Amino acid sequence: MSKQLTKAEEQIMQILWDLELGSVKEVIEKFPKPKPAYNTVSTIIRILETKAFVAHKVFGKGYKYYPLITKESYSKQSMQKLVDGYFGGSFKSMVSFFVKKNEVDIEDLEFILKELQNHKK
Repeated sequence: MSKQLTKAEEQIMQILWDLELGSVKEVIEKFPKPKPAYNTVSTIIRILETKAFVAHKVFGKGYKYYPLITKESYSKQSMQKLVDGYFGGSFKSMVSFFVKKNEVDIEDLEFILKELQNHKK
């Protein structure tokens, strides 16, 4: 799945990942104030269904929606697209960029190295 989400779609997916199953009303309740309009959220969820990110179950007269893609899977795909698009597919180039911009300190680098070593095992 190589489709990207808009910022609004991603906000709704974040809520659905947390809820696991929720109605439009339940999704809106999780938004900070000012809350988006019901029709706006409903429309975005229908778009997410057409993009195959979300499906629904019928509950009485209403629908409850649930994610078809895991947060981890989407995060991995998004990160790969970022690395490919901006750093020529090189994780090393991406880390180097953040180090040069002083966005990564020594503790972060040590953590990354430990994670990489653990992943190799």
